[in-house]
Amino acid sequence: MSSSGSTYGDIHRYEPARENTAAAIAIVLLTVIEVVFVFLLVYGFMSGWGLSEFGNRFLGAVLAIIFMDLGFILALYRKEFLPDVMIVKKRRRKWEDLYIREGDADGKQVDTEDVWDTVKRAIYPYYKR
Repeated sequence: MSSSGSTYGDIHRYEPARENTAAAIAIVLLTVIEVVFVFLLVYGFMSGWGLSEFGNRFLGAVLAIIFMDLGFILALYRKEFLPDVMIVKKRRRKWEDLYIREGDADGKQVDTEDVWDTVKRAIYPYYKR
């Protein structure tokens, strides 16, 4: 995927959202169902349904339905109402991921005279400070 005239941060592809009417109606209906289940959960907490074993399981199932419904709402919104945008990103080289400067990409030459001092400093970090 190489585009010759694109620079970092340019929009490579932009497709506007479809804005489907059926999806909008589905989102409204799912939101109404979401509100009903939230009120049912709050009423169940206030009424003490969670104190019995069956009521506790029922409230857990209602909470699971709330999150699944919210997931469907968000998935529909993302698919039907958000534009499809592709932005050109800069591909970094491996040494840039390691926070190494460009001049140090090939490493440093080892000085053989200070090898023993380097070993001592690796074992005891406060050596000759």
